[in-house]
Amino acid sequence: MITFLASILIWLMFFGLIVLWIIDGKIKKETVIHAIFSCFLAWVVTEAIKAFFPTLRPFQVQDLVPLTLTIPGDGAFPSTHTAIAFALSITIFKHDKKIGVLYLVMAGLVGIARIIAHVHYPIDIMAGAVIGVVISGLTSSKHFVRLLNR
Repeated sequence: MITFLASILIWLMFFGLIVLWIIDGKIKKETVIHAIFSCFLAWVVTEAIKAFFPTLRPFQVQDLVPLTLTIPGDGAFPSTHTAIAFALSITIFKHDKKIGVLYLVMAGLVGIARIIAHVHYPIDIMAGAVIGVVISGLTSSKHFVRLLNR
């Protein structure tokens, strides 16, 4: 279960976004674009921080086996998975509160599972969550559909 939550749940969150957009119609094209853009920026920011401030992961320090599908080779701080999950969740929450709450719960589960899976410390998860929330907040006022329709 930990491996699923730490490695696969984030991909199901993206799949759910596409399903909501195509099948359900509750999520509009602009929300999907906001979410993907926020997630991309969260990825860029966290990877830049990791490049400048590499830190060891708990499984490396404590000689544990990571409980994830792949063994991370980059730094632990901040958690890219958590930043992306929260950027996605907050973006959806701003457009649809009911679905957004579900996504926020899933984002929290991703972060907690990454700790239990021995690939992050709690501070990595908190920093990732803050980065995701801030980036979503900064990008939510942009209107990408207008740019696409030009």
